[in-house]
Amino acid sequence: MKEKNLEKVEPTRDAKVFVPTPDIYEKDDSILVRCDMPGVAQDQVDIRLDNTELEITGTQAGDKPDGVDLLAGEYETGVFRRKFNVPQLIDRDKIRARLHNGVLDIELPKAEQAKPRKIEIKTGDQIDKEVD
Repeated sequence: MKEKNLEKVEPTRDAKVFVPTPDIYEKDDSILVRCDMPGVAQDQVDIRLDNTELEITGTQAGDKPDGVDLLAGEYETGVFRRKFNVPQLIDRDKIRARLHNGVLDIELPKAEQAKPRKIEIKTGDQIDKEVD
């Protein structure tokens, strides 16, 4: 069994775990995964691709402002965590992620062999000429 460095993804305190519900879009050249992660700072997001498993983890800051006491707390903070299986044919070196206003976008570019392409149709005469 492979040992993993879980330093960034293992919670060090008891925290509620939220499972973000993503929107997943496909274009000819990439797949886009979009997750809402409100209250998560960029430095608190961890994205890992291990073989075909994409794991997203984001920790919300539950800090209260200085000099105040909490009278009512209805908003829960915690950790966002989600795993996906992704196709093998992803260009791993070109994966990009962006966090903006609590929305995380992960672009998974397709490898060249996974991109759609037009297949040329030849007649029997054309095939015979190529063989000669």
